[in-house]
Amino acid sequence: MDRSELDALVDGIRSGAIDAEAAEARIRGWLRRAPFEDLGFARVDHHRSVRQGFPEVVFGQGKSPAETAAIAERIVAQGHTLLITRASPDAYEAVRAVVPAARFHAAARAITCPQGEVAPGRGTILVASGGTSDMPVAEEAAVSAEVMGNTVDRLYDVGVAGLHRVLAASDRLAVARVIIVVAGMEGALPSVVGGLVRVPVVAVPTSVGYGASFQGLSALLGMLNTCASGVAVVNIDNGFGAAAIASSINHLE
Repeated sequence: MDRSELDALVDGIRSGAIDAEAAEARIRGWLRRAPFEDLGFARVDHHRSVRQGFPEVVFGQGKSPAETAAIAERIVAQGHTLLITRASPDAYEAVRAVVPAARFHAAARAITCPQGEVAPGRGTILVASGGTSDMPVAEEAAVSAEVMGNTVDRLYDVGVAGLHRVLAASDRLAVARVIIVVAGMEGALPSVVGGLVRVPVVAVPTSVGYGASFQGLSALLGMLNTCASGVAVVNIDNGFGAAAIASSINHLE
């Protein structure tokens, strides 16, 4: 269903020419034939932005540079914003050959190419990290949130080993609409932040730490067991997932 078909359907409902059951049948039929492009090795979902408000995001890890570039080219050709996470420099070179406007964010390991109008978020998403070792995941969250149309404030290296550092930024915490907190080791920072603010906190455990951290499992369990209310937890190292949740909240009326 293109825009003209959608307009015709809305007009028909308003005028009474199309009843609710007929309209529902048309919409369900449209969803069943939602467009995707079969590249042989991948099926690119060009309908994602209609359903979820943002185009399909490419997870670069495990894909060859050529595969990544082929998917990126088709996304951009449809006029969609491009976001590739867990991308390598080699993948970026392949993407840039077919999408010259693409940009590589080395710290975030992400490739972006914004296109068209993106609805702006209503407030600021603050991304806080426990230590500088958490920065790759924090930057993945920050860059992802930015390309989704949000204003992002970065507050890095404010872990609980020096609690005065996060307390000194209480004014920045207070004005954020959503807060993403990224931490490894014991994963205590989201609990601290969650106890200081009245807005949603999205916690991201990282695989940073010595052996007993179990590649982020200790931080994950610590965050899931937080005493602070209003804290949600995503998977280990999932900065993009945290950004997607925070962006959805920040775009609510």
